[in-house]
Amino acid sequence: MRPLDGITVVDFSRVLAGPFATQILADLGADVIKVERPGGGDESRSFEPRLPAGESAYYFAFNRGKKSVTLNLRTTRGQEIARALACRADVVVENFMPGTMDKYGLGYEALAALNPGLVYVSSTGFGQSGPYSDRKGYDTVFQALSGIMSLTGHPDTPPAKVGIPVSDLTSGLWIVISALTGLMERRRGGRGGHVDLAMMDVQASLLALAAARIFALDEDPGRTGTAHPGRVPSSAFQCADGGWLHISGSDQHWGPLCEVLGLGELAADPELTANEGRVAQRERVTAALAEAIGRRPRNELAEALRAVDVPVGEVKSAREALSDPHLGARGMVGHFDHPTEGRFSALRTPLRLDGADYPEPGVPPLLGADTEDVLADLLGLDRDEIARLHDEGTI
Repeated sequence: MRPLDGITVVDFSRVLAGPFATQILADLGADVIKVERPGGGDESRSFEPRLPAGESAYYFAFNRGKKSVTLNLRTTRGQEIARALACRADVVVENFMPGTMDKYGLGYEALAALNPGLVYVSSTGFGQSGPYSDRKGYDTVFQALSGIMSLTGHPDTPPAKVGIPVSDLTSGLWIVISALTGLMERRRGGRGGHVDLAMMDVQASLLALAAARIFALDEDPGRTGTAHPGRVPSSAFQCADGGWLHISGSDQHWGPLCEVLGLGELAADPELTANEGRVAQRERVTAALAEAIGRRPRNELAEALRAVDVPVGEVKSAREALSDPHLGARGMVGHFDHPTEGRFSALRTPLRLDGADYPEPGVPPLLGADTEDVLADLLGLDRDEIARLHDEGTI
């Protein structure tokens, strides 16, 4: 058994944030029906990198374990079928521009009238209201507008995007939170509800520490590289072999750190015992640490610091991180067997619930692979009707 067994999700979302969310729900046991455009499907099916049989590894990353149904929402019959699917759903996820689903007769009010228990999550760039609600945007646009890009990079370099699509991924997590919250509210009151989730709002919520400095100090934070604005030491340092080591310590780590690095003078300075003093003398402390760390090989120094409980992390490439023996022991990299691409590696959902099965990565569906089965088994359409829908371009 998995936590969401028996929950049906109809997924109208495309590309990243929504599909990432519904993939998590599928991993947790939900039956996710992904509605895609006939002919092309989710845009990400054409994204790089492409695999030998033509499938997209990008699509694979966010659409495992779902059923794919092709449906032309621009047609009256397609809209009728979509409504019928929503009537049998617990959750609907969509990421169209505001008003689009209403135009198709698939907005929350129309569907809730047919299915009062429906939890309906609208994930848009700027929300259903506000002066920017009709704007389009992508991950890096939200990184720029939210202030995240201005905070990323080193003080003497231009703004930089985060190395992963952080706006999309964090919005996807909030879609999951929204869906689960809606299901809990329905359990208590019997009705579902409409969640207006804006990616811009999600990014603003991530500014908690930066906002704290604005609210407390009237300071607009800038780029600090790998350094922490309120803690010293907390930064990455280059080692003798060219590798980088990130050290992040509190007051209790300061003495052991200095001992391993041979910095007795700093350890003996009472002004540096507390973090406040080290922050005030950031340049002096950082320079001394950089010089001492620069004389030691990365891996040797990392082990020496771990031996005295100083928190450190080697700065690894993505390949190195995914090959780490700890992640291997935790089983974070799994695989699935795809009908055309064969065995393919995949990251597993990290949630582990005591007493529940730890899900293996599901298989990403071929475009429209489940259309006939879903329409026949869930909606009761016969094969002749399904053939007519196909001939007229509805599916």
